[in-house]
Amino acid sequence: MTTWTQTLRRRMTRRTAALPADAAPGSDQPDAAETNAVEIEPNDPILAYLQSAPGPVELEALELDSVAVRDLRAAGVTLVVPLISSGELIGTLNLGPRLSEQGYSTDDRRLLDSLAAQAAPALRVAQLVREQEAEARERQKYEQELAVAQLIQQHFLPTTLPQPPGWSIEAHYRPARAVGGDFYDVMERPDGRIVFAIGDVTDKGVPAAMVMAATRSLLRSAGTDELSPGAVLAQVNDLLHGDIPSRMFVTCLYGILDPRSGELRFANAGHNLPFLQTDDGADELRATGMPLGLMPGMSYAEVEHRLLPGQLLLLHSDGVTEAHAPDRAMFGTPRLQDVVAGRADDRGGMLARVLSELEHFTGIGWEQEDDITLMSLRWEGQTAPATAERVFPSRRGIEREALAWVAETVSGSGLAPARAESLKTAVAEAVMNAVEHGNRGDETLSVEVRVERRADELVVAITDRGGGRTIPITETPDIEAKLRGDQSPRGWGLFLIQSLVDTVRESSDESRHTVELVLRTDGGNET
Repeated sequence: MTTWTQTLRRRMTRRTAALPADAAPGSDQPDAAETNAVEIEPNDPILAYLQSAPGPVELEALELDSVAVRDLRAAGVTLVVPLISSGELIGTLNLGPRLSEQGYSTDDRRLLDSLAAQAAPALRVAQLVREQEAEARERQKYEQELAVAQLIQQHFLPTTLPQPPGWSIEAHYRPARAVGGDFYDVMERPDGRIVFAIGDVTDKGVPAAMVMAATRSLLRSAGTDELSPGAVLAQVNDLLHGDIPSRMFVTCLYGILDPRSGELRFANAGHNLPFLQTDDGADELRATGMPLGLMPGMSYAEVEHRLLPGQLLLLHSDGVTEAHAPDRAMFGTPRLQDVVAGRADDRGGMLARVLSELEHFTGIGWEQEDDITLMSLRWEGQTAPATAERVFPSRRGIEREALAWVAETVSGSGLAPARAESLKTAVAEAVMNAVEHGNRGDETLSVEVRVERRADELVVAITDRGGGRTIPITETPDIEAKLRGDQSPRGWGLFLIQSLVDTVRESSDESRHTVELVLRTDGGNET
């Protein structure tokens, strides 16, 4: 039997069984598995002929200029029965001469037609199953590669960032599904200066993740020496060149900051220019140079700038500026610059503001095309207030605005990025509970959010108008028990919140219900 896949390749291999139709069991005939391979070109005229043939085709009587016909005859095939499914030729039943040396009768042909009509659908199903199994194996291989690449990236990103007195340093990394090679790093030198880097490796998957890991390690190793930013990039460039895969390179911005004076020195290897936020707006700090790994012996010019109290430096990858809206419009550098320039008097929260604007621009259901990496270094001009409050309307979706405000408010508290992200998730869940359960969706009511900095803890309190009752915290949410009616989903939200912060406190009076989210500023439960 000869089979075809749905997609024709340049050359297709046919398996031709020369077993006669009337061979007796146990006779000395070729085993069906012992077949001759017949290669049929996609443009061979026999394919079109069999597609339109009304029934079995005798090769001896076939006058066709076909290489395949000659090869089939040489393989001992005398009769070919087309297998047609949904009007498509999916294979053939190939038979050799009868042992009686008589030709195939009309009854034989009728029987073969009936057999072909039943075999073709079954064969097509088998082909589809095989194709699906091959696709599943390919998907599994791809998913495994993604998992490995993501593990590499996560392992080489810093878990905590140094926070010099008076400074707020934040970073955010959001991988795309097709893992790229974004990375960032921040470390403190023994003399108190801060070394920082942000980069992007071309290509995706495991190769990009491996190059990212190597680049980050080389940068960190060079950063321990008393080298200038330009010298560091030149050294890493020479080490990468020759070992990096062809058509792959690394963009990188590398800088050194003295937090005592605000003195900044950096060099750029083809990466996106950073933005400096000032009272008057936002300016690009320009420095240029070839990406790492392309050519040996490159030099990198250095730029010096002195930051002032209250100013902020934002670094980013092209996953931000090259994000697309549903109409394919690009977020773009000018729009990012406008975001950085806006609300220059606000304290912190720049990363949350950029991500909020990006989410608004791309819309719901956006499929992220590239990794997104952001880093900000802000010199706080004054001590942040100990307490801040804000009232939000009780409507759906308000949790996004609330978590962005909380993120801005606590940005100078020295929380590690992972703990800050956990707090944002907890705030969003608590605000949603306040709107849906506390205020029962009544938009005339409000949700109050208060942030309080204490000596050793940070408290975010969410208050609604659902007084006179408490919501118990479920010990262990059980979806099967809930479906059986044995467990109520009430309290599941508080269970999630409790897993994200150090402590959850709940209180209620006759008219108000409050949930306090507590994070210890001495580190607490690292998440």
